[in-house]
Amino acid sequence: MNKEKKLQMYREMVLIRRLEKRGAELYQAGKIGGFMHLYIGQEAVSTGIVAAREPRDRVITAYRDHGVALNCGISANEVMAELLGKATGMSKGKGGSMHMADPDKNMWGGHAIVGGHLPIASGMALGDQYAGNDNVTICMFGEGATNIGYFHEALNLSKIWGLRVLWVCENNEYGMGTAVNRASAVSDIRQKAEGYRMKNGRVNGRDVLKVHDAAKEAIDYVRTNSEPYLLEVETYRLRGHSMGDPERYRTQDEVLKRKENEPIRTFRKQLLAKKTTTAKKLDEIDAEVDVEVQKAIEFAEASPEPAPEALWENVYVE
Repeated sequence: MNKEKKLQMYREMVLIRRLEKRGAELYQAGKIGGFMHLYIGQEAVSTGIVAAREPRDRVITAYRDHGVALNCGISANEVMAELLGKATGMSKGKGGSMHMADPDKNMWGGHAIVGGHLPIASGMALGDQYAGNDNVTICMFGEGATNIGYFHEALNLSKIWGLRVLWVCENNEYGMGTAVNRASAVSDIRQKAEGYRMKNGRVNGRDVLKVHDAAKEAIDYVRTNSEPYLLEVETYRLRGHSMGDPERYRTQDEVLKRKENEPIRTFRKQLLAKKTTTAKKLDEIDAEVDVEVQKAIEFAEASPEPAPEALWENVYVE
């Protein structure tokens, strides 16, 4: 991987982190309504995964979707405007935090129902199979979704029909407030693929380069062999499940310990240790991102709300 791509990945991770932090402030100020799930601590996952795909490959994810949207090339302006429910958001202000999508960039959502998007991913891959192309559908979900019926139905069909799906489980250790080993009889998530004779792997989700390489290998396998693959990415969210989460199920000491090797700090150390760049350059990127996020907030706040007649748009296929 060349220097330019590494710096772009660093920039995207910082952009996710800074936008999420400012978004949390706006939420607490009452400027963002509804539910909001932050991606802080998991930035290396979507950054590494999306960087490994080809632009024609679709990405579909769950409700913790702001980072995926940014990685797929949706602008900070559009993401922030969508969070504030403005007409300039990529979903015209009607999707909000959990329903960000832009099919033109092959980012297919943003889905609020736990596990509900997995059968959709199988359907997308089936459509590609009928069309006779070798596009890969990348479906991201949390470990909690692996206890849902949708998970087993979707994986089973993808294996039976030889669908090109990369199943990506973001195992952040907690489904809302329940630890994975209390919710699943099989806490080694990738083992669940064995029941479908599906190839699988696991990677450290705090190291963006390892995530990228594991994803690239898995995507190549899926594309070449026309069969699915389950990749478990071990990660950790540094904020609550949602903005209303009091986090009584874990200690502050646990969170502080995990911050020591959080993904942005880890990647920064790697870039400097290998002399890929300088601390000055990384600081410049940080400053540029701060300006970009501030401008996105100003853009969103100045943007109009959806007109009442927008309620009738996109109800039927035109």
